Amino acid sequence: MNNKEKFMKQALKEAKKAYQKLEVPVGAVIVKDEKIIARAHNVKETKKDTTKHAEIIAIQKASKKLDNWRLTDCDMYITLEPCTMCTGAIINSRIRKIYIGTMDEKTGACGSKLNLLEDYTFNHKVELETGILQEECKEILQDFFKNLRRKK
Repeated sequence: MNNKEKFMKQALKEAKKAYQKLEVPVGAVIVKDEKIIARAHNVKETKKDTTKHAEIIAIQKASKKLDNWRLTDCDMYITLEPCTMCTGAIINSRIRKIYIGTMDEKTGACGSKLNLLEDYTFNHKVELETGILQEECKEILQDFFKNLRRKK
């Protein structure tokens, strides 16, 4: 297993924590110098707060740990393609590169629905790599929504 897969597995662990809380199972980890400095999962339902996406929480934790809002030497591993809010936060926090597990055809802002990383010119350019452990990242989401529909 390479480092990309190793870090995405950690993001998947976070997604599983969200799943157990009946939250949409998305997980994120932020890595600096090949070490995880922040990890998070969705808690939007639990906290009743629209902004409590995995990416936002991970950025907040990393900024606190580094005592800096600029995360220029950091990479983020996310199980699901970020929405517009999270992509904006990623750009604004100056994250170097994001690794995405699976794409989000409904609300993805890194190439699916729209592409904030490529189609617009901002003061910071975020690198992108997709398809890291794609099947596992896709499966946990499909399973979650299948179970949710079954309960209703």
